[in-house]
Formats: sequence, C-alpha cells, structure tokens
Amino acid sequence: MKLFEAFIFSQKILGMNSRNLSYIKPNNKKRWIKLVDDKIRFKKILEKNDIPTPKLLGVIRNSKELSEFDWNDLPSSFVLKPTNGFGGEGIIVIFGENKKRTESGERLWVKGKGVKLDETALRNHINNILDGTYSRTNSPDVAFFEERIKLTKLFKPFAYKGIPDIRVIVYNRVPIMAMLRLPTRESDGKANLHQGGIGVGIDIATGVTTNAIMKDQMIDTVPGTRLVLSGIRIPHWDDILDIAIRTADVTKLGFAGIDIVIDRDQGPVVLEANARPGLAIQIANLAPLKERLEKVKDLKIKTTKRAIRLAKNLFGGEIEEEIEEMTGKQVIKLHQVITLYNQDETAREVPAKVDTGADSSSIDINLLKELGMDYVLDEFAHIEVPENLAEMSSEERIALMEKLNKKLKKNPDRHLHRVGVIKAGNGIALRPYVKLKIKVGNKVLNSVCSITDRTGLKYPFLLGKKDLKHFLIDPVTY
Repeated sequence: MKLFEAFIFSQKILGMNSRNLSYIKPNNKKRWIKLVDDKIRFKKILEKNDIPTPKLLGVIRNSKELSEFDWNDLPSSFVLKPTNGFGGEGIIVIFGENKKRTESGERLWVKGKGVKLDETALRNHINNILDGTYSRTNSPDVAFFEERIKLTKLFKPFAYKGIPDIRVIVYNRVPIMAMLRLPTRESDGKANLHQGGIGVGIDIATGVTTNAIMKDQMIDTVPGTRLVLSGIRIPHWDDILDIAIRTADVTKLGFAGIDIVIDRDQGPVVLEANARPGLAIQIANLAPLKERLEKVKDLKIKTTKRAIRLAKNLFGGEIEEEIEEMTGKQVIKLHQVITLYNQDETAREVPAKVDTGADSSSIDINLLKELGMDYVLDEFAHIEVPENLAEMSSEERIALMEKLNKKLKKNPDRHLHRVGVIKAGNGIALRPYVKLKIKVGNKVLNSVCSITDRTGLKYPFLLGKKDLKHFLIDPVTY
C-alpha cells in the first residue's frame, strides 16, 4: 500500500507541473478554454457540429428571468447546472417528481438519497448560482436545465442513482487514456471522484475496465456489494473514441478531457469538455500520463479512424504486458484462438475454450477428421473393448487401461497416443487420446488431447489444466 501511495503522490505532483507547463498552455488557448468552461456555449457548438449532447431545457440568466420562470415547463426529471461550475459543484440531479404538491401548490421533486425539493428550494439554489457561488472565479453565473440521461441496463447494478460517465483524455487528436466514473451513495449520485465517486481505468484497445479507485485507494468491488469492477466491457467503444476526438476538434483544444455518457436510447452523448482534466485518471489506469503524451506529441493525424487505430496500437494491453513481465507467464482469455498442426505441420486456427476444471484438453472428432487425422480413429476402432466394461470395478478398469496402453507403446508407428476410461453421459466408455502440436498465444505446446464429439458446441477445442500451466487466465470473456 505504501508503494501505491507513493505512486499517487508522485503522479499528482510531477504530473500536475508538467501537464500545466508542457501541455495545457501550448495547446489550449484562453478563448477556447473559456468556450468549454461556458457549458451553454459549449453545448451550442456541439449541436452545430452534429455531436450528440443532452437537450437544453431552459436557461436563467438573472433574477428577472428567475421570477418569471414557468416551473410547469420542466419535466419530472432533469439536471440543474451552473454554466461555469467546476468539479461537479452546484449540480442538482432530479430523479423524479413527487405526486403530491406542497401546501402552497408548488411542484415537489426528488433528488439523491430521497431528498425532496420544492420550487422554493430550487429557486434558492439558482440564486446561489447567479451569485457565482459555484463558478471558478466566484463571478456572477448563469443557471440552466438539461435533460437527464437515462441509465443504460449495463451500468444499473454499478451506479447509485446517477449516471456513470466516461472521461477520455485526447491529446493531439489521439485518445491516450480513459476512465469510467461511477456515482455512489457518498457522491450523492454524481460521477465525481472528489465527492466520493469511483474511478475505473479502461483499456483503450478493448474498452474493458481494469483497475478501480475510490478516494485514492484501490478497490476491487463496488462498496457494500460483490460487484467486480474490472472486466466491464464498455458498449459503443469506437463511437465513444470517435466522439471524443471530434469534440476536441470542434473546441480546438489540443489537450482535453472529454466527458461522455451512454444514454439508454441515444447511445453516447457528450456532457462536458475539460481543458484542465484531473490526474486521478492515471491512478485508475496505473500508468503515468506523461509517457503517453510524449508518444503522440509530434504526430500528424489526419483522420479520426487513424487516431483510434493508433491509440489502440500504442496504449492497448499494457496491463497484460506488465503482468507477463512480472510473472513470466502469458495472459490468455477464456475464449482463445489457438493454432493446431497436423502431422504435415499444416497450421489451422480454431476457437478454443479455456476450462480450468478439465484435467486435459480435448478436440472435437470432426475437427480431427478435418485436420486429416482419421488414421487415429482407425487405430482406436481396432481396440477390443470388453462388453462388461460398465460392470467392472475401478481397479479392474485401471488394470485394463494399463494393459491396453502397454500394448500401444509396443507399436513405434502408432498415432493413437493412449486410451482412458471415462464416465460419459451414456455410462462408462473408453476414450482415445492423441498427441497434438498446438500454439496458444506465442507458446508452442505438445498437448495430449482426448477425442470427443463436440457437435453442437460453440468451441471445437477445449484447453484443459495440463496445457494451462504456462499461462494466467483473464476471466473477461471478450
């Protein structure tokens, strides 16, 4: 833990200084910073360039407009924001409306933790916004209402009340780092790390979550639950990267944090762009931001497709590489494409399933035939199987296997490696085994595989424990 705390401290201090001096000032001009800080102007720029963003429901610029505002124009759920707010301060998320009104006839809404707010409470909050309570410079501000994003089914178990967002750091048109931010009870339903939200690193190549932090502490699950935070596959991943790049383009920010949410109906939409993105993203990714910035600093990227492809090639799979370097073992997935070789060394790629519960690997009988290895089955067909196999005791079956395999070994030209007695769905059976050269990841193995009928199953090859000792298994099924 001390090492992790030291990493956090060093990245915050060193990263902040280098970020400000080397990246923000040269790449983000003041006029464009002011544009993204003004959320209403920013929203209009997005709409003009056909970049999806939540619909604007109303704007209150001064006390006169507040006194004349028709509260009946608001839907039952919405978000109230200050135009120049910072760090999530001053934002109120309304989740629904209470059917009953106040005694004076005012509408009654419900925000996080079930807290009820009437028109008077919202009016007081808007007065604070107009006074500049939540603005970066404490200057008079503008309040606005926008539609509340509908929570997509994937994130529902992981998010308390509010909507998770995805922050993508874009530098020189390249997405270099990303993080999923989850609202919690402590953050009052806001996806804000400073207020107690959860930050989860995302692998740029796959859009799958990796490490998670909460209040600068590493966590594995959502607090109070068993929900694992790693391995979540973010939907619309390429669209999210594309939207992040285009948003950075239209705002003319060379270095930006683009905040995107996934609406249940609309898909990815842009919430904000930040010209001074925080540094917690590198802690959630366990990777220094500066190293990635340097890799793309002087590149000339013409298209968004090229930028996305480059980002995936440069910054994808770094966690796996670090694990392999530390352990000496390659990381493979539950569903893995492997290479099989027949006797003539002809290679064929096939999808395989990793099964840590199976002792040995197995190959589908039809796949074996497709490899041109029917001769193994011909040899097995000549083995005499006792009719009373099912009635034998365990000791008798073991003795039978030893006898048959001893006989097989006497034949130097055999292709059938051995036989074994197994419990099948239709009772006790004798099963053939063949020795196959296979390649898993970058490692070539001599595997002893049982031959079985896997017709109707998705994977014609199953990788068992004896062939997995050189690997670490990533439980994410992507």
